[in-house]
Amino acid sequence: MSKNNRTKPTRYKKTNNKEKKSYIREEILSIIVLMIAVFVYVGLRNYQGIPDSDQFIGLIGIQLMRLIDISFGLASILVPLFLLIWSIHIGVIKKLWSVRMWGVAILAIAILISISIYNTPKGITSLDAGIKGLGGGYIGGFISYSLVTLVGNIGAVIAIILSCILAIIMIIEKPISEIIKFLINIVKKTRNYFVDIMYYKPEESESKKDVKNLSEEPSTIDSTNTEPVIINHLDTDNNLPHILESNNTDYVKADKTDKSDKTDKKPVKRQKNKSKSEPIDISFNKTDNDLDFIYKKPPLELLTNINNEKSVDKKNIKQSISVLEDTFSSFGIKVKVNQVSCGPAITRYELTPAPGVKVSKILSLTDDLQLNLAAPGIRMEAPIPGKSAVGIEVPNSLMASVGLKNLLTSSLFKNLNSPLAFALGEDIGGNPVVAKLKDMPHLLIAGSTGSGKSVCLNCIITSFLYNSSPDELKLVFIDPKMVELTVFNGIPHLMTPVVTDPKKASVVLRWMVTEMEKRYRIFAEKGVRDINRYNELSEDFMPYIVIIIDELADLMLVSPVEVEDSICRLAQMARAAGIHLIVATQRPSVDVVTGLIKANIPSRIAFAVSSQADSRTILDMGGAEKLLGKGDMLFFPIGAVKPFRIQGAFVSDNDIENTVNYIKSQVVVEEKAELTNELESTLEKSDTDIGDELYWDAVKIFVDNGKASVSLLQRKLRIGYSRAARLVDMMEERGIVSELDSNKKREVLIDNQQFENLYSN
Repeated sequence: MSKNNRTKPTRYKKTNNKEKKSYIREEILSIIVLMIAVFVYVGLRNYQGIPDSDQFIGLIGIQLMRLIDISFGLASILVPLFLLIWSIHIGVIKKLWSVRMWGVAILAIAILISISIYNTPKGITSLDAGIKGLGGGYIGGFISYSLVTLVGNIGAVIAIILSCILAIIMIIEKPISEIIKFLINIVKKTRNYFVDIMYYKPEESESKKDVKNLSEEPSTIDSTNTEPVIINHLDTDNNLPHILESNNTDYVKADKTDKSDKTDKKPVKRQKNKSKSEPIDISFNKTDNDLDFIYKKPPLELLTNINNEKSVDKKNIKQSISVLEDTFSSFGIKVKVNQVSCGPAITRYELTPAPGVKVSKILSLTDDLQLNLAAPGIRMEAPIPGKSAVGIEVPNSLMASVGLKNLLTSSLFKNLNSPLAFALGEDIGGNPVVAKLKDMPHLLIAGSTGSGKSVCLNCIITSFLYNSSPDELKLVFIDPKMVELTVFNGIPHLMTPVVTDPKKASVVLRWMVTEMEKRYRIFAEKGVRDINRYNELSEDFMPYIVIIIDELADLMLVSPVEVEDSICRLAQMARAAGIHLIVATQRPSVDVVTGLIKANIPSRIAFAVSSQADSRTILDMGGAEKLLGKGDMLFFPIGAVKPFRIQGAFVSDNDIENTVNYIKSQVVVEEKAELTNELESTLEKSDTDIGDELYWDAVKIFVDNGKASVSLLQRKLRIGYSRAARLVDMMEERGIVSELDSNKKREVLIDNQQFENLYSN
């Protein structure tokens, strides 16, 4: 072992010495060839025209110059030029000869033949001219004479052209397609340069350029562009976006070019058959069955105006582009950045990979790109839907806030003409985003604490309050945390005060199921299929209902079976009845967001989560674990191929309080509404009225035995089947026993301690 260890370093050193000697030998040879090239060049310059040329180059030099002149004729200058290129090749590449030098030699011979053919006097052949020292000399004359004799003049021209092309390919070591693209690019650049000179116009202001970039975003990527298109929204005006609707949802991306309309303070009656082009009324009159006051839409001056103007650091963007392309190049992947979209929180670089590059190979370099960009985290979208490009999303050094007022001051809500429209934020390109809950038709929101989930809910609710009157939209809030939604207590949109007791929440959901069934019975009597048709034909306007649950996990802890059943029934059937769900949770685990709930709520919003498993629970794919927080979200509406990234809007607590106080100031304090009284009586009945004196005895039997069945109650309590079955059904409704499984068995869902707590209450 010791001998082997001693011999290995010695061999390594010998190898290094050989390499060093080889490099020294090649450098010496390069210098010698360079000296010969200089000597030949000086000799040729002084060989003709100077009588005493032997004083400059000597007798040997004169004989050598005479030999070169006879051999190459007018092409003698190619000899020192060829020697110079050879010297550089040896010194730089450290090789005596290579494919590139073969290309240089072929190109020199092609030039020599051309000179011989086109500089031969008439009446003699190129060989005779070469012997006399004319044209390309003896060597050029011999080669050109042989070529013309064999293939003729046209064949010789074709051979010269093909030789030049072959030589260029060997020198550049690039395929001919890339060479052609390069030449076309040079021609286009030259043409554009002269066009700019001929038709020069003064430069537009930076803000106008940015507006044009927004409104004229290219749908396809021009591969001939040498610099990527930079799209920035932060310098532009945030008013009156232009509406672009997607195929399946009313998700809207909007340009920001128009001016906002001032809010009209005069009350206007709502018209039933209003055309979609007309703006939504600012205030609404009461119907015969609803309000006792004229509802006025809150003025937008109550919201804080957030200024998010920020200039784009083009130097930093170009530096990032260079880092991206260099990083991919170091791993042998050729890509080109064709477009850059600057958003409020992130900047997306759109890459076009070279043909034959696998997308999976690009995705595998996420960590390396994050390291080289020194970014806190990056996210890749491969490919971008609708584009043959890969998106790399890099966080901005400074995040710009998106104000809710900037979205509501536009004509977007008026043109949508829906009481269920709400604002979400701005996408990667800085385009405002809104959606219709009517077409979703239900929404699941999930994210960790502090990711922006509650702010998103507040923006949705505030959008409803600015967009809809109480006779158009009713709200039901369930807030077990007792801190997020209680601020909205007292507004006329609420069907009942905010429910904060998790035990009562299941009763509220069951009550909404009853309301849904009641509406369907009314539809059947009228012969209509949904709420839209009913409102068109009926004189009594039926309002939409939105149920918002702020923390699903708390409800699932108290009565998981009953809550899941009610949510699933509403999600499956309530759309046509005009009842919609918005469910939020900060614990997106499979025991909270169950498979049944996910299957029936197709539209999702994911905020930042801690793990990829949580992201898969929400979106059925990863990605949410790489979000930045503070309103950074992935919006996945029904019908979309992939979720798209949005920076959520922000509304402050002060703005919410001002809006709520303005709405509450319109309401005359009076006794509670009929629906609220009905709900309260239902809650009291649910909590106090058991309906059977043997109920608690039956529960105790199930808890003690650890199993539940009708026959067990019949034997223990000596009662009939009907009464025993009714007791089991009551326990199932209250979440004490489970439903019948595939084996016709039930499971007891509470233990002795939980039984004692229920019995004492």
